Amino acid sequence: MKSITNRFLTTALTGALLLGGQSCSESFLERNPQGEEIVQDFFQSEDGAIKATNAIYAHLRAWQTHVFAFIAVSSLTSDDAEKGSDPTDAPFMGEFDQFTMTPTNFILNDYWTGQYQGINRCNEVIQRVPEITAINTTLRDRLVGEARFMRAYFYFNLVRTFGGVPRVTNIVQAGDPPQPRASREEIYQLIEQDLNAAIGVLPEKSGYPVADLGRATKGAAKGLLAKVAMYQKRWADVLRLTDEIIASNEYNLNTPYERIFTEAGENSSESLFEVQNAALPQCGGGSQYAEVQSVRGQLGWGFNVPSNDLINSAYEPGDPRREATIIFPGETLFDGVIINRTTPNPAYNQKAYVAQSETRSACGIGDSNKNIRILRYADVMLMNAEAANELGNGAQAAQRLNAVRARARGSRTGVLPDVAFTDQAQMRPVIWRERRVELAMEHDRFWDLVRQGRAAQVLRAVGKNFTPGVNEVMPIPQTQIDASGGVLTQNPGY
Repeated sequence: MKSITNRFLTTALTGALLLGGQSCSESFLERNPQGEEIVQDFFQSEDGAIKATNAIYAHLRAWQTHVFAFIAVSSLTSDDAEKGSDPTDAPFMGEFDQFTMTPTNFILNDYWTGQYQGINRCNEVIQRVPEITAINTTLRDRLVGEARFMRAYFYFNLVRTFGGVPRVTNIVQAGDPPQPRASREEIYQLIEQDLNAAIGVLPEKSGYPVADLGRATKGAAKGLLAKVAMYQKRWADVLRLTDEIIASNEYNLNTPYERIFTEAGENSSESLFEVQNAALPQCGGGSQYAEVQSVRGQLGWGFNVPSNDLINSAYEPGDPRREATIIFPGETLFDGVIINRTTPNPAYNQKAYVAQSETRSACGIGDSNKNIRILRYADVMLMNAEAANELGNGAQAAQRLNAVRARARGSRTGVLPDVAFTDQAQMRPVIWRERRVELAMEHDRFWDLVRQGRAAQVLRAVGKNFTPGVNEVMPIPQTQIDASGGVLTQNPGY
């Protein structure tokens, strides 16, 4: 259930406005490719420190951060999704579906600037909040920890997408020289430093008052660090971190699968981290994430639709997660809405659906109250299973895998039987498949295929024009290369 209060979201919105409203302007691009300075006299009080940190959370809702560009880079590139909408609408999105994007596709620049605008807000807090004298020291350390968690998240998005990128850890000033790309390894090192620092100062989820539920936690930082380690195949670290999260008893799989993605399932015991959205009286507390994916011609724009391969080949017979993930034309949804039979796409993403009975913004679905799930407990359990299997502990891998399957199965019989084997080679593709169906349409699949070394094999098999050795990463935006005077270099093959 959404427990985060409007006070937190309102102050986040206020903080975003006080910090210059960067997420609504491309003036950032005209001055500093990797950041923009916030006025220094804002950081004079405890209240200012809170608002500055809240402004980072507000930026997570921004169009460039978690809407079109995020969907294009992380979902349309996978075998789970296709462009959708109408064939003539936004062909630049279709380039990600078919891997024909070039460095001049503006979506890449949106994605780059969205992440770096977030990084600069983090850098402001990390650098300036410790200089405030009139602040509770525990609160000060927590706010800096929250900023370091989110900086790690932004950099994780960048390094997964582009490989090595500029390592910006100080506030960018007008006239600063452009920074060259750091290596992939250097960016991962920074991410790990930030997350370990955050783990040291952030409270557990239960340590926050209700008014602050939704902020970064120790569990979220450990979960993200485990995923970072998984991408580098550091399986002992993955196992240790996920074991610690499981042992904390802060999270569980008690929330029914079909409830997780509703308003009632927000910030539940399943949730390690979500982008917080709210229907504020003055509007502006929501996101267009749901609108752009909702049923075209009836509820929204209809982008990022489930692929035929996901619909017809991914799920085991009777797996209820298929119905909880996919909306079909003519279907009557749980809130009584009947989907038009004539809608132009064969399916839509139910995880982005906003029910008629849920809280609505006065400004419409384009200001949606729906949170964006970033890290769930089922993901933690499956990371634990994969790490245990890679380290030769098939029994633990089966136990974690079966817990996820049991939650999905619920009270149904004859579906999703427990996995009874422990052989490593046999277990590996079963875990990979479970990740696909459990986390379908949640922006993990493409990057999972890349880290597993299967992207070319899987994506070419479903007709995508994936070029091995090139398309594992995206092209560096040409706008950024030009703005750097050629200091930034392009990825091979682009």
